[in-house]
Formats: sequence, C-alpha cells, structure tokens
Amino acid sequence: MGESLRGGVIGAGVFGGYHARQYANAEGATLVAVYDPVLARAAEVADRHGAQAFDDLDAFLAAVDVVTVASPAIYHADGAVAALKAGKPIYVEKPLAVSLRDADRIIDEAAARKLVVACGHQERVVFGAIGLFDIPEAPLRLEAVRQGPQSERSLDVSVVLDLMIHDLDLALALSPAEPLAVEAEGVSAYSGGWDQVSAEVTFANGFTALFDASRMAEGRNRTMKLVYPSGELEIDFVARTFRNTTGYPLNPDFAETPGAKDPLGASVGAFLGAVRGDLARPVVTPQEAARALDLALAVEQALEG
Repeated sequence: MGESLRGGVIGAGVFGGYHARQYANAEGATLVAVYDPVLARAAEVADRHGAQAFDDLDAFLAAVDVVTVASPAIYHADGAVAALKAGKPIYVEKPLAVSLRDADRIIDEAAARKLVVACGHQERVVFGAIGLFDIPEAPLRLEAVRQGPQSERSLDVSVVLDLMIHDLDLALALSPAEPLAVEAEGVSAYSGGWDQVSAEVTFANGFTALFDASRMAEGRNRTMKLVYPSGELEIDFVARTFRNTTGYPLNPDFAETPGAKDPLGASVGAFLGAVRGDLARPVVTPQEAARALDLALAVEQALEG
C-alpha cells in the first residue's frame, strides 16, 4: 500500500471532522479524500487539510487505501460494506451498526476478504492507561454514569447507542461471563427516541452492572465505580482522577499518558498498525463491537417491554 497510507473519511459531520484531522496528523498516513452525499459539506472538511472532496462513493474508494466510516450510525453498514468490497480496511465509528444483521454483514465481508476492521470504542484506551485490564480479579459490580447536555448530534440513534454503548463495551471487556438478564427504563424527551436511560445487566457469574446515560443533563458527568473482592475503584473521567482501594498498582498519572491524552488518536493509530501488520489487532475488533451492539439492543428491547 505504499509508504504512507492514503486515508479517506466517509461522512463530513462533527465526527468526520475529527477523523479527517486524525489522518492529516497520523504518522504513516495522509488524508487524501472526504466523501459526503452533499459535496459542499465534504469540501468544507477536505479543504481544511488539502484533501479532495467527493460525492461519488466509487470514485472516493478508488482514491484511498484505508477508510474511516464516520457517517450517521444508520448508514455505517452500507459505507463499511462498500469499502470492504472495494478491498479497503475500515475503521468504523461506534456503534458498528444499528442491527446485528448489519454487524454480521460487516464481519462476514471483512473475513471473506481478510481485511482489518476496527471500531471506535476508544474508551478502552483510557481503561488500558489506568491498568484496569491487568487486574487479575473479575469485578462484582459496576456502576457507570455517562451524562451530557442536549445535543443535535447522533439523534438518528437512542442515547443507548450514542452514549451508554461505551460503558456496555467496557463492562463486557471486564467480565469473563456473558450477560444473562437486562432491565431498563427511560425517557423520550426531544429526539423522538430514548434520551435518558437507566439499565441493569446481570451476568451469568453474578456480576451486576448498572448504567445511567443521558443526553438531557445540565452538564457533563462521566463516572464509574467498580467493586472487586479486594476493594473499590471510583473513576471520574471528566476530572481524570480515581480513588483505588483494591491494592492493585493502577496508574494515578494515567491522564498524562499519550493514549489517555488522545484516545481517538491511539485507537486510529492501532488500526493503522494492524493494517500494516505491525500490531496483531486493533483496540476493538468488529466481533467485540458486535457484542456491545447486541447488549445495547437488548437494553432497547427491555425499554420497549
């Protein structure tokens, strides 16, 4: 694929702008193309970085080596599968898709063509920086709060697929057991979908996880409490601090690590490393992203019940 990978971004919204900047600044990659069905929108992002704007998907795919899919979530699968069919490794913003059928389409296409797929659950980078994946105990309980003020972005999906899915993925990454039962309640206020949701997930080994997600709060609140047999960990992701009584040597200076300073950059960098063959895998595989989607959809189903 040459010395510098030619990066392209599908979607010229807020997240598309973030990802365009990642390729523009990445080591071993260059932003060359931005695709959006509205050419003026694509041009607005592309022009910032000296890239080319496209409203023709086939022409866009012919111009790039790797693709980030940062369109609205309801279009993730179509863009991802089109890129894979064109032979391009892909990084898909979370959620991987909005249905398990679409997630399977992406996974099957990538497997058939032996192409790398990464998904943007970059909170795992912060967990890794803290040292959470090195704790040799399974947690007994998790309490996650992820709240923010009203926003016009990501309104094509519920707050479960927009915000809560980050914490659902983290719970799955920490638990050796499978989810067994889901209960949920929520409020639909302004988007036409669920804007505030509380859920409780019970795992097969007794691990209990509580999730509180809102996009109608007065301010940003991102906290997590983890209870282990040996003690507790309370993390404030906004203040970037934690309190640890487990006895395990977690990193109090995690916020100063390169990954925690720029989780998206670390996640995209790992994707590029996996494409080049320098890394065995990206931060989050499509199979892992599909598990988070599966649990998120179970929360939505519990809301409807």
